[in-house]
Amino acid sequence: MEGYALNNIIVNEKKEAAAKTGRKAPGIKKENLLPFVTAAIIFAAWEIASLTVLNSSAVVPKLSDVVKCFIDICTDGYKGSTLLVHLLTSFSRLFSAFGIAILTAIPLGLLSGRNETVRGLLEPIIEFVRPLPPLAYYTLLILWMGIDNSSKVMLLYIACFAPIYVSCVAAVSKIPDSYTNTARILGANERQIFVRVILPYAAADIFTGIRTAIGHGYSTLVAAEMVAASSGIGWMVLDAGNWLRSDVIFVGIIVMGLTGIVIDFVLRTAEKNLIPWKKML
Repeated sequence: MEGYALNNIIVNEKKEAAAKTGRKAPGIKKENLLPFVTAAIIFAAWEIASLTVLNSSAVVPKLSDVVKCFIDICTDGYKGSTLLVHLLTSFSRLFSAFGIAILTAIPLGLLSGRNETVRGLLEPIIEFVRPLPPLAYYTLLILWMGIDNSSKVMLLYIACFAPIYVSCVAAVSKIPDSYTNTARILGANERQIFVRVILPYAAADIFTGIRTAIGHGYSTLVAAEMVAASSGIGWMVLDAGNWLRSDVIFVGIIVMGLTGIVIDFVLRTAEKNLIPWKKML
């Protein structure tokens, strides 16, 4: 009893201290539960719709059927490849294009933001290609590069390039002149100004562009796997549509959505750790 009473005293003291400092006592925050509530409502509505209004497995499969299909694809595979193989195939295409886009779009975007001549040369091309839907030029890429992975990676690269480039240009353009002028007065050369002033200031916007780019690339993945593909999560969804396998389509869409959330979480975590000064800008 004495131990129990002592424990209550300690808990009450922690709550009082938290109240005095304006902080909440440790525990599960209400806002952290909201995503689970949303997911529960969606799943409940899905199950009700599949049993009543849309009582057709070809239109909306039951949740239990989708779960069973997910297990089957993970173990037995779909058209000769397991779900893991489909994901790895798609990710190899996506991240190859994403990596090349980062290596090229960031330097060109930063340079365009600092140099009006370079910006004048590149922006007409970027602004022309950026609003075009992927399927508008995918046929040309196939004619020029063939039907193997090269055309698919190029399509994803174009989708990823523009958001990173635009964010870099915007980030550099809004840097106050007083920052760079002060650095010059203190004796910094152009390389030091770039490394110690421009890049740290622009880093937050660059990460925003990177997060946007991976979303654009992932949404283009289905189009990239339309032609001459035999595996990949996008191809799996398209092929399942040809055979009216709505359960496979739902599995593919859910997996793509969840993996997209994971990728974005990783990028946000990296941003938080690599750019701790973001809130000060």
